[in-house]
Amino acid sequence: MITLKIYNSKTRQKEEFIPINNGVANIYSCGPTVYNYFHIGNARPFIVFDVLRRYLEKLGYKVNFVQNFTDIDDKMIKRANEEGISVKELGDRFINEYFIDADALGIMRATKHPRATEHIGDMIKLIVKLINNGAAYQSGNDVYFSVKDFPNYGCLCGQNLDDLESGARIDIDSNKRNPLDFVLWKGHKEGEPGWNSPWGMGRPGWHLECSAMAIKYLGETIDIHCGGKDLLFPHHENETAQSEAATGKPFVHYW
Repeated sequence: MITLKIYNSKTRQKEEFIPINNGVANIYSCGPTVYNYFHIGNARPFIVFDVLRRYLEKLGYKVNFVQNFTDIDDKMIKRANEEGISVKELGDRFINEYFIDADALGIMRATKHPRATEHIGDMIKLIVKLINNGAAYQSGNDVYFSVKDFPNYGCLCGQNLDDLESGARIDIDSNKRNPLDFVLWKGHKEGEPGWNSPWGMGRPGWHLECSAMAIKYLGETIDIHCGGKDLLFPHHENETAQSEAATGKPFVHYW
């Protein structure tokens, strides 16, 4: 089989691709938040990752390619309220529009396109693991990930915790133990969708969604995780932290 080298954002160097399971490539790609049409800037990574997938298949790999839809989000709630429709109606509309545009660009359908709202139970289970492992804490009706309880926080973006704290442009939140702690579960607010949980009605944090769906469909350690460069911090950093704190295993081999 022909050798493939890919640039790993974590190590900041090109590395030979060696899959976890011989002949199989498991790839997770961060998909769109479906509150609007995607634009040409969004299309670029979709096309790049589609090319990667096609090339791996050409090399003879069986590729399991998972790309999610974020269908619960602050922007979605705001737009749905402005239009006087449900968040689900908004999500259904723009998921359909995504496929129209992606098909027109020749982007292959993923092996699986999971929707965040269909995996709330998986997210709740992941939060419970994190709390039991001492990596997360409840504050009021919210649940936060404790970055100080994950020694490798900053490993993906290449900064240590002290540097991240000093450079953080984050509003002070008295519910957090540390300004960098990020929300795993948001307590319910009027006018928002909500789901039952051990911490009351609420909804998941954005970072949690991808970890739960990647683990469910590809396993606790996956080969390749794709996304726009702007997602490296904090989204992918937080994904790494919460996933590894929950499972005790490396989350991704190639970022």
